[in-house]
Amino acid sequence: MKQKMLQRSFELYVADMELWYARPLIYHFFEIVQILEGDGVREVNQNRYPYSKGSIFLFTPLDCRGFEMNSPTRFCSIRFSEVFLSKCKNGQERERITQWLRQLEHIFYHHNRFERVLIKQETDCQMIATLIGHMVQEFEAQQPYYEENLQHFITLVLNILARNVAESKVTVAAESQPEPLINRMLLYVHENIRHPEKLRISHLAGHFNLSANYVGEYFRKLTGESLQQYIIQYKMQLVQHRLTNSTLTISQIADELGFSDESHLNRQFRKHSGGVSPVAFRKNAK
Repeated sequence: MKQKMLQRSFELYVADMELWYARPLIYHFFEIVQILEGDGVREVNQNRYPYSKGSIFLFTPLDCRGFEMNSPTRFCSIRFSEVFLSKCKNGQERERITQWLRQLEHIFYHHNRFERVLIKQETDCQMIATLIGHMVQEFEAQQPYYEENLQHFITLVLNILARNVAESKVTVAAESQPEPLINRMLLYVHENIRHPEKLRISHLAGHFNLSANYVGEYFRKLTGESLQQYIIQYKMQLVQHRLTNSTLTISQIADELGFSDESHLNRQFRKHSGGVSPVAFRKNAK
């Protein structure tokens, strides 16, 4: 699958869909899209959902995304990385934003893989549309402090999106609709990717009340790959994203994602990237 990196830490533009790149692609950045005109189908991680004028959605750095038009489509795309939201911040604020983005990362990745993120409240849709309009104005004018204003606008939009995800979870729970086991397993893997001890077969078997022999068989049957393959591939995607969109050192990335040390990360990364080292990957990405 082809991939695309962000050239700068923040990009915003309004364009017609025909001018967008070939699809689908894995994009290594967050992206908020608002459909200004037209309708069609968007593809996210091999799921297909309709879109129409006014639709607003968010992609995470790990989503494979694409669009198919039914009618001429015009959109506003806002793309940003963790680096952008960490600018002009003190250490404490930077750490808070980093942790917050990691939470959003697995929440939205889970929803984009298995279900749509729906903005149910009309007032929330109007608020997001207004904030996006302000972002376009700020970006085009580029007056003093415009980057700080853009940071605040993005934070507000993500708060609203996250609230709608949280509310949808509460609604599902209230209606007593059981979530498929594989969904819960994958979300558990994402949430605990930094804790290898919680991803062992024995631990997962106990957590999901399954036999240890059945966990691997069930996971492969539903996903087409082994649990261990899935975990390491997801980790490698996260490593690539950190190398491209953060200022973390290789050692810090290794510590964050549960590798025993920097050498362990290097070996695994080279193995899954055709011999390219993390340092070389970061240099090429930039």
